[in-house]
Amino acid sequence: QVPLIESGGGVVQAGGSLSLSCDTSGLSEIETYNMAWFRQAAGKERVFLASITRNSGNPYYADSVRGRFTISRDDAKHTIWLQMSAVKSEDTAIYYCAARPWTYDQYQYWGRGTRVTVSS
Repeated sequence: QVPLIESGGGVVQAGGSLSLSCDTSGLSEIETYNMAWFRQAAGKERVFLASITRNSGNPYYADSVRGRFTISRDDAKHTIWLQMSAVKSEDTAIYYCAARPWTYDQYQYWGRGTRVTVSS
């Protein structure tokens, strides 16, 4: 069973907005995990976009998306969101949700991804 399930991908025009969701129901005690979004463009490595800590919910962003993307979580709803705005063609990629137990340095659980295509 895939522990994380992303949704919300699709085609969006440049300059537009899109909201991605990650269902975390496959993990128990989600409140103990730090959560993140990554993406992988065609022919490129997967890169970090944003993370949100457990407990305090502090967000961190890669320079490439800071000010345009917003990560949030609602553990009671078992959901992580990535709100994308002012999208650019370079945002075209497969977007992945990831979970890192607080005792680990690396993200341990991943979803299968949701594809985002930005059209000009």
